[in-house]
Amino acid sequence: MRFVDEAEIRIEAGNGGNGIATFRREKYVPMGGPDGGDGGDGGSVYLVATENVNTLVDFRYHSLHKAQRGQNGMGRNCTGRKGEDLYIPVPPGCIIYDDNTEEKMGELLEQGQTLLVAKGGFHGLGNRRFKSSVNRTPQQFSKGSEGECRTLKLELIVIADVGLLGLPNAGKSSLIRSVSSAKPKVADYPFTTLHPNLGVVRVDDLRSFVIADIPGVIEGAAEGAGLGLQFLKHLSRTGLLLHLVDVQPYESQDTPVESASIIINEIKKWSDELANKPRWLVLNKVDRLNVEEAEQHCKDIVDELEWKDPVFVISALKKQGVQTLMYAIMEFLDQQRLEKSEQS
Repeated sequence: MRFVDEAEIRIEAGNGGNGIATFRREKYVPMGGPDGGDGGDGGSVYLVATENVNTLVDFRYHSLHKAQRGQNGMGRNCTGRKGEDLYIPVPPGCIIYDDNTEEKMGELLEQGQTLLVAKGGFHGLGNRRFKSSVNRTPQQFSKGSEGECRTLKLELIVIADVGLLGLPNAGKSSLIRSVSSAKPKVADYPFTTLHPNLGVVRVDDLRSFVIADIPGVIEGAAEGAGLGLQFLKHLSRTGLLLHLVDVQPYESQDTPVESASIIINEIKKWSDELANKPRWLVLNKVDRLNVEEAEQHCKDIVDELEWKDPVFVISALKKQGVQTLMYAIMEFLDQQRLEKSEQS
């Protein structure tokens, strides 16, 4: 299924039902008086986070959503039935904006969370409501108010614990294939990843984490070049970034240090929040080097970058050093969760 991370939908809450003006006319009931009932409230529209929905693609083909109108009032003081509320399932990680005002209405991050996005209209009043000591036969009644209508912009932020950064062909897809059941496309040319891929890494029977692979970031991404800009926002909720660098690129004119610097500069331009996230350097494709030169080559890269955070040397294709990296990530995430629980 094609991954879609943005959609625009039109929602219409139900109008309130109208009140009615009727009078009781029955044999043996003199002066029955007004008995017009109220209308029912219109149905409201809610968005609800649902785990078995993982894309916004359905909204491309079904963009109009209406809640039910309230029923009109009836005689004999009968109130009209309330319109049914409409619950629209969306993936967890969905951020909702009013498309006209660009106001952020809310976000749904966890299973079962709901957000009211359009309130149903208020019911109209029947003529019995207008009866008084000076108006015993009121003819007045009121109509129900209109339900709210608006156009929403839905934006899906992939929720993952770990995000992969790197130039195209740095080996991000190979890494996620080697540690999870996700099967993104892998080939010997750049831009094989065209949409985010998620994989679940199970370290043992009780511990696991989610890793996200996004399309490669290229120079100028912060200004709109390539695909990376569109998907950098998916890394905003991750707890850790893995910066993959190809230690021995085949055809690229950029050295590993130049490649790493491009990514660093682009994420700094994109947002300070992303630039300040914990970020580990992962030197990939070390299997292309012989054992004697690999250690010195990797040390030179680290020294030239003046990298202070953790560094891992791996081969995603050969799964060399991958297990050590996954265990280190799990320990780091466990520590993060422990600190959050102590603060709350």
